[in-house]
Amino acid sequence: MSLAGGVLRVVPVLWHSGDEPPVTVSRDPAREAARRELSKQMYHENDPSPLQRALNAFWNWVDGLFGAASGAMPGGWVGLLVIVLVVLALVGALWWRLGTPHRMATSSAALFDDRPRSAAEHRAAAEAHAAQGHWNQAVQERMRAVVRSLEERALLDVRPGRTADEAASEAGRTLPGHADRLRSAARDFDDVTYGGRAAGEGTYRRLAALDDDLERARPQLTGSARATAHDPHQGAAG
Repeated sequence: MSLAGGVLRVVPVLWHSGDEPPVTVSRDPAREAARRELSKQMYHENDPSPLQRALNAFWNWVDGLFGAASGAMPGGWVGLLVIVLVVLALVGALWWRLGTPHRMATSSAALFDDRPRSAAEHRAAAEAHAAQGHWNQAVQERMRAVVRSLEERALLDVRPGRTADEAASEAGRTLPGHADRLRSAARDFDDVTYGGRAAGEGTYRRLAALDDDLERARPQLTGSARATAHDPHQGAAG
């Protein structure tokens, strides 16, 4: 310790045993010695890992972000929570109503595959899937049976590449009393085939009931449909 110009200054010293005078150490070497000492592993065994430090920084950022948002919202945290819940509810409702995003992009695929089968064959396949609880496949085959049956009765033109929506729309003009159920059946087919949704037994039973009702329905023929019905060769199943 020394007094210079009326200012008390502390000078680091090293004490030796015996009667030897203390040895002063300047500030920079002392600081370097302390840095080397504190850099030893024994002082850092409980330090957080780099990943933990990154997570801590992220959560601190999130906390600051929500803190700023809650301060700007009426009602603070409660108001912010209500808004978040409302947004999540809207997103869930839209997702439930519209299905997965790729549904509309792929719903124009053809209803039938390359190998034509009769309505009876499609019904048999549908019932076999239903007996095993494979409702998706059962719905698909029963919708194909509906459309193939209308083609066999000459109520629809045989047209390769027709979609379920197109078939429902065309059949609804000939059978207006069943137009709504036909459109609903087409949506169920699209949801199962292209929308990634799972069908249940109820969906299949509704479609099977529609198929049975259409078999007994009497059409209201338009001009083009009447011409088709008069042609015994057009409309036969391939």
